[in-house]
Amino acid sequence: MSDEPESVSASRGVTPDSLLHTGGSDHPSAEDLVLASGRDLTPKNLQWAERRLAQEGRSAIDKVLP
Repeated sequence: MSDEPESVSASRGVTPDSLLHTGGSDHPSAEDLVLASGRDLTPKNLQWAERRLAQEGRSAIDKVLP
């Protein structure tokens, strides 16, 4: 976890550690996976994410998050 206050991190455009979490009980959507991987929300990327989620399930998003 960062020692910097959230306001400092936010001013640099970095998501604060306190807001980063995967939560084991939720069900990520294709949109979640696309955004977590740093890609744009396009139909092609959503199809890619849907395929990954179908093949790998929850672990697909865990693999792209720190």
